[in-house]
Amino acid sequence: MTFQTNDGVPVGISLIWKVSDSCCPRAFVNRTFWYRASVFILTYAGYTCYHLSRKPISVVKNVLNQNCSDYNPPPDLIINATNKDNWCDWAPFGDKNAATLLGALDSAYLFSYAASMFLSGFLAERTNLRYFLALGMITSGLFTYLFGIAKSYGIHYMWYFTLIQILSGVVQSTGWPGVVTVIGNWFGRRKRGIIFGLWNSHTSLGNILGSLIAGEYVEGDWSLSFIVPGVLIAGMGFVIFLFLVVRPVDVDCPLPDQVSSERSVSQGYERVSTEEPQDGFMSYEADNTESVIDEGNAYQSWKYGNHHQHNHSTELTRRLQREDSQVTSCHSPSEKPIGFIGALQIPGVVEYSLSLFFAKLVSYTFLYWLPLYIKSSSKYGHA
Repeated sequence: MTFQTNDGVPVGISLIWKVSDSCCPRAFVNRTFWYRASVFILTYAGYTCYHLSRKPISVVKNVLNQNCSDYNPPPDLIINATNKDNWCDWAPFGDKNAATLLGALDSAYLFSYAASMFLSGFLAERTNLRYFLALGMITSGLFTYLFGIAKSYGIHYMWYFTLIQILSGVVQSTGWPGVVTVIGNWFGRRKRGIIFGLWNSHTSLGNILGSLIAGEYVEGDWSLSFIVPGVLIAGMGFVIFLFLVVRPVDVDCPLPDQVSSERSVSQGYERVSTEEPQDGFMSYEADNTESVIDEGNAYQSWKYGNHHQHNHSTELTRRLQREDSQVTSCHSPSEKPIGFIGALQIPGVVEYSLSLFFAKLVSYTFLYWLPLYIKSSSKYGHA
């Protein structure tokens, strides 16, 4: 069996098709279940890495500026009146303005992140989200890595750290609009609450892993507290580029909340199905429905007893073929991306945004300053 792919099908998925078709034809695989599972896992892991790479700065603050009287200087270091209080700090964060400078880094990141979120939301509706997320994650890894190598190359310029934080905020803003759009493409409304409830735990998991990784290296070589998360998010971005399927239509799967009407005619027997797919992982048009792709044409195969009944002229076939001709673009002509004013007019958007504003105000205060506060007010270590 041969088949054709389109621009919406990732390279990794195409390779899996070629290998699996030789041993297990796709007609006998619950494709919708596996695609939804893969989208859930990839977007979950992806946004976990986004948060994982944001966390190191809050942990490393403890060694950029600290109480040097608690440590013994190396034998080759000459201690005098000018450096006795900050010989163990990392310039320019070793003077009395250290708290202000560290706060400026946080502000640079958060303001650029907030401002860029408007642009990222606009682009997420108009680009291929697989490329969008992969590029955002790889560049996030790059800037996280560049912050870490400041120690290796002895970089002490405030403008360097500020620029890195600003650029990090820009590329990190690609995460939320991208993953939410993709997960929304694959899961319908009726079970979206439980799906999003489970899926949204990636934020906490990313913060936990980010703290653990940064804490593992901070006392020995704090550059690795940035380099390791940077490599992880960049690697995950490459995985998403290879395997993330953005929309069900890209792989001829049913849309969530879609009521389909199918008719199979063979040997005078006619069957009509008007089932509405369930919204969880297990949703599929019917247990005995098998999607077969042959020479680029999608059709439904209904199984009765020991043989298959094929109907090449169903309405579903014609619809899929029309959509397949449009799949190279991000949106079909009937799908117009919403604008900023239109988004504000959606009921609940403004209220939800204000609620999230105050929730994030508290969340990011703890995220960026709690480790430093605990270190300065207790006997606990840097991590």
